[in-house]
Amino acid sequence: MFNRRTLTRGGVVAAGALGVALTLGACTSTGGDTPDDSMGTITLGFIPSWTDGLSTAYLLEDQLEKLGYTVEMTELTEAAPLYTGLAGGDVDIYPSAWPEVTHASYMEEYGDDIEDLGAYYDNAKLTIAVPSYSPIDSLDELADNADLFGGTIVGIEPGSGLVKVTGESMMPAYGIEDSFELVTSSTSAMLTELGNAIDSQENIVVTLWRPFWANSAFDIKDLEDPLGAMGEPEALHFLATKGFAEQYPEAAALIGTIKLDDAEYGALEDLVVNQFGTGQEADAIDAWLTEFPDAFEGQLAE
Repeated sequence: MFNRRTLTRGGVVAAGALGVALTLGACTSTGGDTPDDSMGTITLGFIPSWTDGLSTAYLLEDQLEKLGYTVEMTELTEAAPLYTGLAGGDVDIYPSAWPEVTHASYMEEYGDDIEDLGAYYDNAKLTIAVPSYSPIDSLDELADNADLFGGTIVGIEPGSGLVKVTGESMMPAYGIEDSFELVTSSTSAMLTELGNAIDSQENIVVTLWRPFWANSAFDIKDLEDPLGAMGEPEALHFLATKGFAEQYPEAAALIGTIKLDDAEYGALEDLVVNQFGTGQEADAIDAWLTEFPDAFEGQLAE
């Protein structure tokens, strides 16, 4: 099932996590048994707390089902098993990957067994944020203000590219490896910490990214990055397991037409995550298609 030639010790752990996730994913499948008239079953793998992938997964589910495919939704908790699944063919599509910078290390390891179906958004970036009332505006001010923030940067999932860039690039670049600890757990835990700090008017430093709904939901600001240690803006891509376009040419062709601007992407994420929420994703997609009937060339409304 997995391409075991590429599995390092970390990859074996990832494979085990993927097996658990795929078992759970069967519970979240929307397709069930493949109907006789289906063009085939396509599995979408995504991390629910990373809401760029959550929102685009439901957009792809809607569009692919309208084309005639059966779609299964598989939820994972880390990027590593997601890339392992793509490379091994257990996941057909990762609907919002950051392969250019943030996930470059995964692409180096698994890229030979992955194909790129195209980029849908071209201005994604990693950030470090603080509450708007915090007295600093730039990453180069962190070193002199460690006590103000309790010497802590609150991160997300430990296997994320954002955490890797923060710990291996940003912190050394600004000389804060000894004065700050990067604490990781999950995106939801980070957002809880951020919300609690703001409610108490306390200072906090968190890892974030754009586009992400939290940037408008919380009273925060990005810290300037004069050294460029968090990386340049990159594009968000639809990645597929190798051979996908040959096996599912109609799906690949439609997916390749999806290009979203800031307004279109922002509305998609807001509708799926905030205005409708869990259990009402299909209604959110319907509302988005009504608001943006010409968002991309291959768009299917019925």
